[in-house]
Amino acid sequence: MTRVAAVDCGTNSIRLLVADVDPATGELVELDRRMTIVRLGQGVDRTGRLAPEALQRTFAACREYAGIIKEHGAERLRFVATSASRDAENRDEFVRGVLDILGVEPEVISGDQEAAFSFTGATEELAGKDHLPKPYLVVDIGGGSTEFVVGDDRVRAARSVDIGCVRMTERHLVRDGAVSDPPSAEQIAAMRADIEAALDLAEETVPLREARTLVGLAGSVTTVSAIAQKLPAYDSQAIHHSRVSREQVREITEWLLRSTHAERAAVPAMHPGRVDVIGAGALVLLSIMERIDAQEVVVSEHDILDGIGWSLA
Repeated sequence: MTRVAAVDCGTNSIRLLVADVDPATGELVELDRRMTIVRLGQGVDRTGRLAPEALQRTFAACREYAGIIKEHGAERLRFVATSASRDAENRDEFVRGVLDILGVEPEVISGDQEAAFSFTGATEELAGKDHLPKPYLVVDIGGGSTEFVVGDDRVRAARSVDIGCVRMTERHLVRDGAVSDPPSAEQIAAMRADIEAALDLAEETVPLREARTLVGLAGSVTTVSAIAQKLPAYDSQAIHHSRVSREQVREITEWLLRSTHAERAAVPAMHPGRVDVIGAGALVLLSIMERIDAQEVVVSEHDILDGIGWSLA
């Protein structure tokens, strides 16, 4: 086995996976997996730049992760950066900071590369589950973008579109510098129209409606699953490969979009960093399910991190 470390730095969070990987047997043994909300993409949609305070939060998390990687003795490290750093004019500052701390240059990957990693990570375990028909549509709802990947044993088509939960919140739900509490019907309608337009773009290159199994990744989807299950705390084992019906997603989304910050924050499984953006993320998921007439979503805790880990083996 090869001990690897994978870092995924997105718009809302930075995450670490340390694992032993055996490509001969298809086994990935997780040693450490963690996530820190750093909101790297704070204001990027408006300013086109990474904010100084967002960079400092991200570098602090990198220093913490450097200690964990050293403690586990990982032989290989790969750091992948996604939507926010793709969009930022000053991404060189971000690259230099990560290189200084971790000794590896972050790869600012394309949306297509991000989609391929997500597909591998999410579907590697599903191969033996014959009751889940192919092709799969893997949907990774991030902070700045959402990746769509259709495939069976390999990726057939992929597309990244700019409808992440942070981007949608900042674009449509912020008034006078604060997130509306709760948003107005007009704000929700504008956000929904933006999402539908992005789905039109995705469908230009990805046959979304050909999928027979919808697999959902990332914090918005896993949080919706936790709410649907009424979990007393976030529980990865209970969430991984859980199934949430479209009607449950609709009910949860409607509640999230009419609730106050305090009501959302009181949800036991809610990460504090998702309180203000979860409504937008849930609406993206619901819109996708309605577009392709999916009756349920299979929720995966394994995603781009696992795909990066496999790439190192």
